[in-house]
Amino acid sequence: MRLVIAEDNALLRDGLIRLLEANGCTVVAAVDNAPQLEVALRDVDADGAVLDVRMPPTYTDEGLRAAIAVRTARPGYPVMVLSQYVEQLYARELLASGEGGVGYLLKDRVANVGEFVDGVRRVVSGGTVLDPEVIAAIMSHRRDEPLDRLSKRERDVLSLMAEGRSNAAIAGALFVSEKAVAKHTNSIFTKLDLPLAPDDNRRVLAVLAWLR
Repeated sequence: MRLVIAEDNALLRDGLIRLLEANGCTVVAAVDNAPQLEVALRDVDADGAVLDVRMPPTYTDEGLRAAIAVRTARPGYPVMVLSQYVEQLYARELLASGEGGVGYLLKDRVANVGEFVDGVRRVVSGGTVLDPEVIAAIMSHRRDEPLDRLSKRERDVLSLMAEGRSNAAIAGALFVSEKAVAKHTNSIFTKLDLPLAPDDNRRVLAVLAWLR
């Protein structure tokens, strides 16, 4: 993976570079402010970006606005947001396109380096990886009526799916069989009106429909 990194904290930026490169990634740009990030995101050879939300010059929402802008210009461009904060409005907008390739993790809650790198890989591959606190913040203001069709167990499955977990991992977390998870997943697709289509990833579409 060829990645752009945007992080204004020098120690964390250097740590991300070392961590990702030690796990087979190539960092093509590592920047510490919004103007440099905008330039770096124009690199057509980069496979995706790992970026902070609050960066110079205003330390408010530069990173997320840059992420939204690049995904508007280049739909589906993979972005992993790594932040201390849940910027609910921009997080919802980041997911609103219906495209995959999105991650939003909270720095203080990343406890496993391997899982973080795996999450970046899933995002670059078109998946969706979200911290449970991000999901809760977005869901607190959702109004998508079709989701009311889901049962409590189906919501549990979809929540874990949004964290990027496989059917096997979901089964382990809920103490059910993989066959039961597959059954719930198919039911979710049906209730959310997501028919099987060769060009669509229904798993990603279900997560995005829920979070929007």
